[in-house]
Amino acid sequence: MKNQIFYCVLFVLWGFCAHTGKAQNTFPFQNPDLSFEKRVDDLVSRLTLEEKVSQMLNKAPAIERLGIPAYDWWNECLHGVGRTPYKVTVFPQAIGMAATWDDALFQKVASSIADEGRAIYHDAISKGIHEIYHGLTYWTPNINIFRDPRWGRGQETYGEDPYLNGVMGAALVRGFQGDTLRGRKSVIATLKHFASYGWTEGGHNGGTAHLGERELEEAIFPPFREAVGAGALSVMSSYNEIDGNPCTGSRYLLTDILKDRWQFKGFVVSDLYAIGGLREHGVAGSDYEAAVKAVNAGVDSDLGTNVYAEQLVAAVRKGDVAMETVDKAVRRILSLKFHMGLFDAPFVDDKRPAQLVASPEHIGLAREVARQSIVLLKNEDKLLPLKKDIRTLAVIGPNADNGYNMLGDYTAPQADGSVVTVLEGIRQKVSKDTRVLYAKGCAVRDSSRTGFADAIEAARSADVVVMVVGGSSARDFSSEYEETGAAKVSANRVSDMESGEGYDRATLHLMGRQLELLEEVRKLGKPMVLVLIKGRPLLMEGVIQEADAILDTWYPGMQGGNAVADVLFGDYNPAGRLTLSVPRSVGQLPVYYNTKRKGNRSRYIEEAGTPRYPFGYGLSYTTFSYTGMKVRVSEESNHCRVDVSVTVRNQGTVDGDEVVQLYLRDEVGSFTTPDRQLRAFSRVRLKAGETREITFTLDKKSLALYM
Repeated sequence: MKNQIFYCVLFVLWGFCAHTGKAQNTFPFQNPDLSFEKRVDDLVSRLTLEEKVSQMLNKAPAIERLGIPAYDWWNECLHGVGRTPYKVTVFPQAIGMAATWDDALFQKVASSIADEGRAIYHDAISKGIHEIYHGLTYWTPNINIFRDPRWGRGQETYGEDPYLNGVMGAALVRGFQGDTLRGRKSVIATLKHFASYGWTEGGHNGGTAHLGERELEEAIFPPFREAVGAGALSVMSSYNEIDGNPCTGSRYLLTDILKDRWQFKGFVVSDLYAIGGLREHGVAGSDYEAAVKAVNAGVDSDLGTNVYAEQLVAAVRKGDVAMETVDKAVRRILSLKFHMGLFDAPFVDDKRPAQLVASPEHIGLAREVARQSIVLLKNEDKLLPLKKDIRTLAVIGPNADNGYNMLGDYTAPQADGSVVTVLEGIRQKVSKDTRVLYAKGCAVRDSSRTGFADAIEAARSADVVVMVVGGSSARDFSSEYEETGAAKVSANRVSDMESGEGYDRATLHLMGRQLELLEEVRKLGKPMVLVLIKGRPLLMEGVIQEADAILDTWYPGMQGGNAVADVLFGDYNPAGRLTLSVPRSVGQLPVYYNTKRKGNRSRYIEEAGTPRYPFGYGLSYTTFSYTGMKVRVSEESNHCRVDVSVTVRNQGTVDGDEVVQLYLRDEVGSFTTPDRQLRAFSRVRLKAGETREITFTLDKKSLALYM
């Protein structure tokens, strides 16, 4: 028994050692000097049909006779490694990081997350763990277009614009995967959900998508095409249907477009239970038919079920699935295992997790990203920034001192004290003589008014009131964990959660008693700063009238409290920009900036047709001017280059960032096009009084209707 355990450990550490203790390089696929292609071909030739199918599951078992270790492909890291017992760095939620409009910074974040993910993987391997949430393949980024804020998962995306989603998605891919997957800091990015998962009917998760071929080409495909071009090696199929065809059973999407037209080299994984879900769509009468349809469409890996395990062997033997189809899928999967070094990489120093996970460098980066993500929506009479020596400050609201409400969905459980709340950030920022009064006031969703009296009393005693309200995606309130490392949620409380997967909404108002609390505090006539912490746009009608200044912070992550305090007190000049439009009412939905020019978005009887705050909007503590735009066009037979330059000047008295945005409009086309489309942007830092010329270069791809 001891010998057997010893050899099992060898499997984990070296991958290619045989269970019987035979020497290395018994088979050609174990020879690291051969090309990956030759090694994959050799290994596939040695697998039985049953073994091949077993490798097409997310929880792929070990094949001991060949020294193939077990591996679970399922892992999460939306804004930091998720669902793990390791105390990792939690960055702002994806929608917040997109609000930085800084893809270089985002790539740095992705590289840091990958570094922590690799460290966790090596630590797990050293302990003989190869289970869910410990691997090197991560189900992110979510580059679906987010145009209906009723949808609970919009916080996972980068907003409403195809171009911005593509740029941010490609940055994450480059940050995750680096130059080589065999590096100590590389993990695999999975693009999800292909396709049109966020283009949902009524804001329902996984709802039917109604759109035609041109909308697919103009809005849905571009982010995926851009990220595939950046080298993404995994794509997840979507639950929804498009024009009567479920995406997980669509050969047009998964093979014709993704693998053939875009030359995608990685593998396609189904979303959780999506293969069996073809029965629920009504296009398969049994799991057998679902497996046949999915694998023939191009789904290489079955996530979360045993549909492939139970049906594919029989399907091949009956002739409904060609052996060549299975071989192609297995080759794609095994190729990535070789590229990740799972057969060759030696044991790595187990001190790396302690050194890298939530390191001071990563914590500092989380604070910087959170600062850059904050959007200043309103600043009446220049109330902000506040003075640090203010006499008395009241901090009120359900999100003022709640750590998990800072984090967003798909978050790892956190150790006590690891998350800096807004209250804590303010207390650390103000002078020692400043009195900071705190009252929760109410919960996010609970209807109790029991905290109103304390909140009103605190506000009455203050010179300025900071109200911290919004939403919650807090799942992790319990200290108990599943065997997988996922947190269990306590049932002995009224949940604040109103945003996240499975939390779609019919309305977008502040929930519970929050608006009522704002109105009661406002009656005191004190200057009020509103800090919004949430995962979706909320209706500002009524709210905007109550506040003198408004900061939109999304879910700002574990350093969010420090970042908010930096902005409130002027240590950082806010420059975040909205990545999606904020509606005036649910009746406007969907509302977005790049509508067709004859889309008749002028007005309704009850209200304007325009959003309350548009895409790309955000204020600053300074002002900028634009002058001297120049356009230079160079054309050749099959090439076009357009250089657009503009001079930007910081006209104010404080340093600040400006997000320069370039939009194009096709005046006359072969078919209708949007009124304007984002095609380039740059976040630039300008000192007070500084002037700089910004130049964007557009190529054929930038000018094409679609490719």
